[in-house]
Amino acid sequence: MDAHACLGPSVDCYNVAPITIGEFATVSQYAHLCAATHDYSVLSMPLVTRPIQIGARAWVAAGAFVGPGVTLGDGAVVGARSVVNKDVPAWTVVAGNPARVLKPRVVAGGRN
Repeated sequence: MDAHACLGPSVDCYNVAPITIGEFATVSQYAHLCAATHDYSVLSMPLVTRPIQIGARAWVAAGAFVGPGVTLGDGAVVGARSVVNKDVPAWTVVAGNPARVLKPRVVAGGRN
């Protein structure tokens, strides 16, 4: 976790692979950062790990799920209860299950 990053209460960081959280990023309550899955095409279902990267000033809202190997770009926003299994470009708002791009994130009075 970089400077001023925040994990809310009851966040689940399943960090069997590295999870990187950029400066001023927020991961809200009950979010789940899951850096592993299983290869169900093999009967023994071996663990498959992939790192998660959350960019600076990104926000993962309450109850959202971020899956293995996902990168959230700087300033990205993941809506509450969303399921993210693909990378999210910088300064983009996504939501839903599966998460879909809604719009660019524009910061009032600031620069992105």
